[in-house]
Amino acid sequence: MNPAPPRPPHHDWTRRDFIRTAAGTGIAAAVLPSFASGWTNGGTDAIRVGVIGCGGRGTGAAYNALEAHPSTRVVAIADLFPDRLERCRNWLTGSEDFGDRVDIGDRAFTGFDAYRKLLAIKDIDMVILASPPGFRPAHFEASVNAGKHVFMEKPVAVDPAGVRAVIAAAEAARARNLSVVAGTQRRHETSYLEAMKRLGDGAIGDIHSANCAWNQGGLWVHERKPEYSDMEWQCRNWLYFCWLSGDHIVEQHVHNLDVINWAFGTHPVRADGMGGRQVRTDAKYGDIYDHFAIEYEYPDGRRCLSFCRQQDGTDSRVEEGIFGTRGTLTTRPGFAVIEGRNAWRFTDNNGNPYADEHVNLIASIRGDGPYYNEARQVAESTLTAIMGRMSAYTGKRVTWEQAMSSALDLSPPSYAFGDLPVGEVPMPGRTPLI
Repeated sequence: MNPAPPRPPHHDWTRRDFIRTAAGTGIAAAVLPSFASGWTNGGTDAIRVGVIGCGGRGTGAAYNALEAHPSTRVVAIADLFPDRLERCRNWLTGSEDFGDRVDIGDRAFTGFDAYRKLLAIKDIDMVILASPPGFRPAHFEASVNAGKHVFMEKPVAVDPAGVRAVIAAAEAARARNLSVVAGTQRRHETSYLEAMKRLGDGAIGDIHSANCAWNQGGLWVHERKPEYSDMEWQCRNWLYFCWLSGDHIVEQHVHNLDVINWAFGTHPVRADGMGGRQVRTDAKYGDIYDHFAIEYEYPDGRRCLSFCRQQDGTDSRVEEGIFGTRGTLTTRPGFAVIEGRNAWRFTDNNGNPYADEHVNLIASIRGDGPYYNEARQVAESTLTAIMGRMSAYTGKRVTWEQAMSSALDLSPPSYAFGDLPVGEVPMPGRTPLI
C-alpha cells in the first residue's frame, strides 16, 4: 500500500530475455520433482493471478507477472482500501502492453478480510502477496491452505511468531507441490547468479568475513488526515510502524542480509547490534529507528558487519562485500566484481530481476523448469534481520535460538479500524528482550 502512484517498470530487455529457461538460474531453486510438463488449468494454459495488496509494489508485481509469460491473466484484486484497489485496477486495465490480459470484473475486494474472499475463488492459480509485511504470515498461510502458488514480497514477517508461521506454511506448500517465490530478486538476478557461481567454484578462496549496507536518505511519508482512525493512518503510513514493516532493517536491509546468508550458505548464530532514532523523531515516523549497525556471527566464527540508515543528507551505499583467502567479491544490483587472483567483472546483460523472478515461478508452476519453494529461505533471512533489530532495540546479544523461539508477537489486539495507540520507541537497556 505504497502512497506513491505506481509507475511502469523500466524495461529495455526483450521477451526472449524473459522467457529463458529457469534451468539457467537453477542455483536459486530447490531441485525437487516439478509438476508434470504440459500443466493446464481446466483445459487451458492460462495461469490466473490474484493480487493481494494493491499499492505500488503489488501493482508492479502484477505487471511483472504479465510480462513474464503470455499465459498469465490478472483476474482478481484485494486491498484494505478502495482507493488503492481502484488505482491498481485502472493502471493494469489501462496498460497498453497487457491490458487485454486483465479481466477483474466484480472480483475486487476491500477490507481486512478481502484476502479471504479472493482466495475463495477456486480458479485462481497463483497469488501475489504484497500487503505490508505484518500481514504476510496470515496471507501466506491462507494461500497455501487454499492451494495457490505464491509470489510473496519480502520480508515475510515482522516478528519471530510470524517467521515460525511462514516456515510451517512453507512445509505445507512443499507437501502440496505448490511453488513459492519471494521478492528477494537478487536470487534471480544474472549478475548475482554469476557471482555466486564463482564463489562456489572457489574464486575468492575460503570465505572468512563479509559486510553489507543499505544506507540512503528518507522515504515517503503518508501524512495523517483528520478522518483517519489510528489503524487507518498506521496502515497507510506503514513503513514507520514496527508491527507493519518490521523497521527498515527488516523491510529493506533484508535484501543485503539475504545475499550474505546465500554466500555463507547458512544463517547467523548470533547478533550484537545497536541503532537509534536520531533524525526522524517526529510522530509521523511512528516507532522505528533511522539507523542500525549489527555484527552477525556465523558458524565457525565468521563475521558480517551490517549497516543500514535512512537519513536525508547522508551518503548512499547499497552493496555487499564478501572477503576470502584469495580475493574479494563486491556486489550490488547489476554490478559484481572479484578482485584478487581470479579477477572478474560482470559485463553481460543483467535483464530485469523483477521480471525474472516471475519467469522462474511460472516455469515452476507449468513444469517447464525446476521446482521453486523459497519460503523457508526468505523466512530465515527475515529472522536474520529481526534478530539484529531485537539486539539493537534491547542492547542485548541475541542468538538464533533465542530469536527463533521468542514469544515476541507484534500483532495488534484486533484487525479493525479504530483506536490503536503507538508504542514507545524502543530504548536499549530499558526495552526487554522477549
